[in-house]
Amino acid sequence: MRRPIFYGSTTISDKGQVVIPVEARNALKLEKGEKLLVMGMHGDAIMLMKLSGFQKMSEEMAMRQKELDKVLKDI
Repeated sequence: MRRPIFYGSTTISDKGQVVIPVEARNALKLEKGEKLLVMGMHGDAIMLMKLSGFQKMSEEMAMRQKELDKVLKDI
C-alpha cells in the first residue's frame, strides 16, 4: 500500500470551489473536465477519486468476489 502524499493546501472559494494543486494534478494525471467522486470520511475528511479509477477498482472487487465465492463454495 502506498503512503499518502501531501500536495499542499487549498481554500474554499465563495462559490464552494477548491483548486487542486498543480503537483497533484500532474502526478495523478488529472485533465480538465475529468469527473471526480467526492466522498466524506470520518466526519471531517473529504476524499476525491477519479471516476475512471473507481470503475477499475469496482471491476476488480467484483472479480475478487467471484474468486472468494468459489473458494467458499469449495470449503
